[in-house]
Amino acid sequence: MDFKKLEDVMRQPEGFSLVDKKENLVSNFMADQKHHQIDSGSALQMFLDHIPISSIPGIKSSPVVELKIEDRVKDAIHLLFEKNVSGAPIADVVDPDTIIGRFSDRYVGYIDLAGMVLWALEECEKAHMQTRGTDGDENGKSSMFTMLEDNPQIGQTKVGELAKSYLWDPFFPVHLDDTLFHVLLLLSNHHRLQVVPVIERSSFQGIGFVTQNAVIQLLLQSSGLEWFDSIADKALSEFRFGNEERVDLVYGDRSLAEALHILRESRSGVVAVVNRENNKVIGCIRNSDVYLLLENNEILGDRKRLTAGEFIHTETAKENSDGTFERDLGALFAAGALQLRNNFLPKMDSPVSTKKSNTLKQAMKDLAETKGCFCFLVNDAQQPAGLLTLRDVVIQFAPPCIDSNIHGGGFFESALEQTGCQVKNGTVICDH
Repeated sequence: MDFKKLEDVMRQPEGFSLVDKKENLVSNFMADQKHHQIDSGSALQMFLDHIPISSIPGIKSSPVVELKIEDRVKDAIHLLFEKNVSGAPIADVVDPDTIIGRFSDRYVGYIDLAGMVLWALEECEKAHMQTRGTDGDENGKSSMFTMLEDNPQIGQTKVGELAKSYLWDPFFPVHLDDTLFHVLLLLSNHHRLQVVPVIERSSFQGIGFVTQNAVIQLLLQSSGLEWFDSIADKALSEFRFGNEERVDLVYGDRSLAEALHILRESRSGVVAVVNRENNKVIGCIRNSDVYLLLENNEILGDRKRLTAGEFIHTETAKENSDGTFERDLGALFAAGALQLRNNFLPKMDSPVSTKKSNTLKQAMKDLAETKGCFCFLVNDAQQPAGLLTLRDVVIQFAPPCIDSNIHGGGFFESALEQTGCQVKNGTVICDH
């Protein structure tokens, strides 16, 4: 494989589109594979390992907030809320001299604000019931921070101890000189991995994140190329998704407290709010909406009386965007994309939905345009029939694993077939 040729392709001048780069990348790759047989895992790595993360604009545009393993839950929640970020890597307290060449020693996990808030809220409610009985009620307009001060055994819990409650997400970082190949493998093979942290090799410091939505944006840059469209233009009904027949839901007339409990138990991070009379989707409550409990003490205090249907209409008004962020693809890769108060997410009462008769590409476009993390699969009556997550989409384009006998999505194999090549018994064979 001519690596120098691929490097030249990826270093095209500004204004040279990613689609053009990928077309040249495919062309160069296939030219070098004529009359050769190569293990498909190695071939794929050569194909994607020259799309470096460092070539993505905006990857270092925002600082990364980090938590320490010894930090207290109350302080950690306050820090993330104050810094307007939805999650942070957890740094271990280690001697800097002991992590030479091993950046993984510095960070031990990733935790999101919503998970900590929902855990703390449930623990406070349990403590309240034990001390006052089921007839009592918390202070009507107490803040979350007041509740944690009143329950020091909860608020002073160390962040490191939350690993026992499965609140940590795995931490699999990449470097700026790593590639899209690494990102696709990580996101497709670790079901709890929501973002891929980017680490500065020299300082072992986090400098940004690659989000699943950002990967979708990159994949859509190949729209119009036959080997991409051969997958993306298929109807959703032709795929088998992990949450295809599972949707966590709550009726709109049930309490917000009940909805929050379902949300905490949910693996998908979203609860559909449906009308009891006709089971139509009328909204959703997501992990990204939990910060409203910190921002509005009345909502927190009234959560047992406020219904889920009422809550989805109470979020703060989203200001109109000037379009700058929307047009800046690089901003989607930065830590700023993980901000709490995100004006670009769909409103709770206007979730993204699609039908199985629609194509995967249309669903990807809807998710990319709305910056959403999921879309409901609905029937003709607008009733929830399934859930399509960003990871479900990423998996369809994931490369085969390094083990050439295990294959992921069809993206790579389709690219080969378009040039007269195919994978047989773990090897790439070109007949021309």
